[in-house]
Amino acid sequence: MDILLIAGLWLDGSAWDGVASAIEPLGHRPVPLTLPGQGDGSESATLDEQVAAVLAAVDSASGKPMVVGHSAACTLAWLVADAWPERVAKVALVGGFPSGDGEFYADFFPLKDGAMPFPGWGPFEGPDSADLDEEARRKFASAAIPVPEAVAKGVVRLADERRFDVPVVVVCPEFTPAQARGWIDGGEAPELAKVKHLDLVDIDSGHWPMVTRPDELARLLAAAAAEV
Repeated sequence: MDILLIAGLWLDGSAWDGVASAIEPLGHRPVPLTLPGQGDGSESATLDEQVAAVLAAVDSASGKPMVVGHSAACTLAWLVADAWPERVAKVALVGGFPSGDGEFYADFFPLKDGAMPFPGWGPFEGPDSADLDEEARRKFASAAIPVPEAVAKGVVRLADERRFDVPVVVVCPEFTPAQARGWIDGGEAPELAKVKHLDLVDIDSGHWPMVTRPDELARLLAAAAAEV
């Protein structure tokens, strides 16, 4: 199966290098995506353009792919499932939950010069970044790509109830499956509460397991793809 890999904020497709190299021997074809405005050489893009880029990758896939979103890009993966539910075999959400209709995509941090730069490690101290050493933090920060304002402040639009028929697996890094289940049942992730086939799996890592646990993340994603 083709596995489309969408990294979260400030990252391009190279964030998945370790995961991609580990997935291939497991019998699947990894497709790391570099999004418009986040690594493709342009400095501006809209959320709609990013959705269109992932839909194009779905269209180019061999058969129905699994779409993997990390962090904020969990919402992007979910937007793709909403736009084309019959062409997505499964959605994997790594370290995040999809936003709902009418919400901002990723209006989390201050904007500067029309983009949302990486805010430094302060907001991520604790479980999010505990497994990143100083070298990993330095590399991440130096390579971070500011997120275009029209992406960060893009409004999420969900319209097709068939998205809830698409199987979903949530990979839980800095939180546990039990915590995730509590948030879902408590109304903090209403989109996932309506999903008909939802699995929660654990990975012992911080918020960026593609950096710190690429082999383990690859095994979890491959196992999820095999269950389709």
